[in-house]
Amino acid sequence: MTGQELKYFKERLETELSLLEKELGTVGRINPENPKDWEAVPAVMDTMPADENEVADTIEEYESNTAILKQLETRYNEVKRALAKIDNGKYGICEISEKMIERDRLEANPAARTCKEHISQEKDLV
Repeated sequence: MTGQELKYFKERLETELSLLEKELGTVGRINPENPKDWEAVPAVMDTMPADENEVADTIEEYESNTAILKQLETRYNEVKRALAKIDNGKYGICEISEKMIERDRLEANPAARTCKEHISQEKDLV
């Protein structure tokens, strides 16, 4: 992969990372006990503890935030991993076959960890 291609993908990944951080901030916060982890925050609602409907709405909103946060955090970690691979010279290399990942695959998913041949095994990677 050329230096210009690496720069292109790095810029795309950095832009996505910034957007993910903003989105994560709307449903969660960085866990103060583990800065590498995000945790959902309950919705800010003007609730009275005695009002069962409002309490139920707050719980439902928190559960929704948790589900959204999990998806965003997964993608956030994928993007951070891809940026680290750029820094250590391993970007664009399939983690299974060690062959180059196809350009069109990286265009579709700049954080891809495998080539097209091994795409079904990507979810099994640690």
